This record gives sequence, C-alpha cells and structure tokens, in this order.
Amino acid sequence: MAFARAVATLKAEGEAVLAMCDRLDSTFAMAVESVLTCRGRLVVTGMGKSGAIGRKLAGTFCSTGTPSLFLHPAEGIHGDLGMVTGNDVVLAISNSGESEEIAHILPAIGRIGAKLIAMVGRSESTLASCADIVLDTSVECEACPLGLAPTTSTTVQLALGDALALAVMEARRFTHEDYALYHPGGALGRRLLLRVGDVMRTGSEMAIVESDIALRDVLFAITRAGAGAACIVDKNGLLLGIITDGDVRRALLSDEKALARPASEVMISNPRTISPDRLATEGLRKMEGPPNQIGEMPVLLDGKPVGMLMLKDLVAAGIV
Repeated sequence: MAFARAVATLKAEGEAVLAMCDRLDSTFAMAVESVLTCRGRLVVTGMGKSGAIGRKLAGTFCSTGTPSLFLHPAEGIHGDLGMVTGNDVVLAISNSGESEEIAHILPAIGRIGAKLIAMVGRSESTLASCADIVLDTSVECEACPLGLAPTTSTTVQLALGDALALAVMEARRFTHEDYALYHPGGALGRRLLLRVGDVMRTGSEMAIVESDIALRDVLFAITRAGAGAACIVDKNGLLLGIITDGDVRRALLSDEKALARPASEVMISNPRTISPDRLATEGLRKMEGPPNQIGEMPVLLDGKPVGMLMLKDLVAAGIV
C-alpha cells in the first residue's frame, strides 16, 4: 500500500512538472528579462507552503547571482513592506491566488512601483489580475489522496522557480568562480578561492637556515618549527634548496657523521616551489605531481622563502 502511494505520488508530481514544458511561452522570457534587468533586488513572497517554497527560491536566486530576499506577507502588512523599493521585482507565489495576506500587500506593491511577477495556479485570481507577468503553475489535482495538502502544486512552484533562477543565471553568464564567491565556506569555494598565502606556514612555523650551517642545526630548526623540512638560503636570503627530515635520516644511514656536514651538501637543489598568490589547488597539484609526491613545498616571493606549504594543511583546509 505504501509503495503504491509512493509511486502514485511521484508519477503525479513528475507528470505535472513535465506538463509545464508545453505551457511555457513568451511570458517566461519576460520574467527572465525582468529579473535580469532588475536594478534592485528580487523580493519573493508567499504564504504557508508556498512561502516555504519562496524561501528556498530566494536562497537559490541569491546563490546564483541575483540579490534576493524573502518577504513574509503577514509581516509585510505590518511594516516589512518597507524593504521593497520601486527598483525591485516582486515574485509572489500562491496556488489559489487568493491568499488573504498576499491580497493585502498587492495595492502597496503597486503604489511602491515594484514590478510584480505572479507564480499562480489560477489565471483569473486576484493575484494574477494585479501582476505584470503571470507564470502558470496550475495543476489538475494534488498528489495528496484527500486532494487537500499542497503537494503537486508546491512541486510545480519549486520546479518553475528553479527554471527561472537558472535561466537568469545562464543569461547573466554566471561562472564557477562567481558561484564560489557566494559559497566561500563550501568545498567549491575553497578550491576556487583559497590561495597559497592563505594556508602556508610562516614565521616561527617554518625553518629557514643558511647553506653553511651544520646538518645537526638544520634538524634543530625543523624541530623548533614543528615542520617537516627546512629552506636552505644563501647570504641574501635567496632559496638554494630544501632539506626534509627524511633527507636527514637517509644521510645518517649512509654516514653516521653526517650531522656535522654543511646543509649545502645534503640539500635538494631546485625544489618545487610556488608563489603565495597562486591557488591552493595548484599547490596541491604540484605537490602530488611527478616524479613523486612531496609533503612540503617552499613558497617564494622574489626568490626568497616567505612560507612553507604543507600537504597536511591542505587536507585540513578541505582542498583535498
């Protein structure tokens, strides 16, 4: 029984969404153009379940490049209409088009001068008659077996709202980089926005020694910094090479007196490096590239080490 109801619900809602494809006409293009050319913000409003859809759509528009906010119509008639300006576009969502709270704010929206797009299930409704653009979200029936709970109607509202948001997004030529800018805390944002300079270790957390220092002192410098390697520089501070704690161990295995040797005899010359303004993802690719994966990489500015990029720090930052 439960399985049959689930199948019936999915079929009813899916068919209603697909039916909208045949109903799309020039009014949808007008809605896209209105949102795209809006000099203010897109103000989304709706009551009850339509309001829940409206909140979600306002978030979708915001994250895809259209400044948007949600206006609760009941709060609107008690002062919140002050957030609406004549430069805004209002997207009002209602299946019946007769929601009392929506009807009460329509005259004020008209006086303010904001353009009104109605996403409504009844073309002869109060909301539709007041709107500049009407988007038809009518459905034959709700998927609810009692025909009461908003189900198919809200699914259609959500789908058409997403279609509008993505059509505007495409027309705006919104890019991956734009999306990342609005999602700096997400994985995509971190990959596209985080720079090497944001995650590199600096100051006391990196080891920098001159080339004539004994390997023993290089090991001490690495230990003090809590690092895995030391940058070897010349008298002018220019990078000559790098010594990792693994290099120290290998040197000791081949020569028990290696700790007394100068750093210049043990260091790896011409190591992989990167500048602080490069994307952290580029640093990751360099560190994982051939001929072998490395765990740390010097960050250079004008040939001088200003930081150390650590693989484990990139993992902690969510880049990997």
